[in-house]
Amino acid sequence: MEIFVTALTIFVLAIFVGFEVITKVPPTLHTPLMSGSNAISGITLIGAIISAGSQHTTLTSILGVCAVVFATINVVGGFMVTNRMLHMFKKKGN
Repeated sequence: MEIFVTALTIFVLAIFVGFEVITKVPPTLHTPLMSGSNAISGITLIGAIISAGSQHTTLTSILGVCAVVFATINVVGGFMVTNRMLHMFKKKGN
């Protein structure tokens, strides 16, 4: 039970810190930072694939597959936003 309480406390603190960090980023820096965070999301995706493939229990497999889905959505969304940003800097004739 003590490990669960510790893990839950860290999770809740991470939510608060993440919310504070994201809300403090100005809009002009959001897209370049999102581009950089795609590398981190890629690492998360690799960890999710490993977790889904480990098959310790049915629950860990289900949670691993959910993590793969969410990490993939995050990576694809990040690349779409980055691509849109890069198109904003192209000249009209190209």
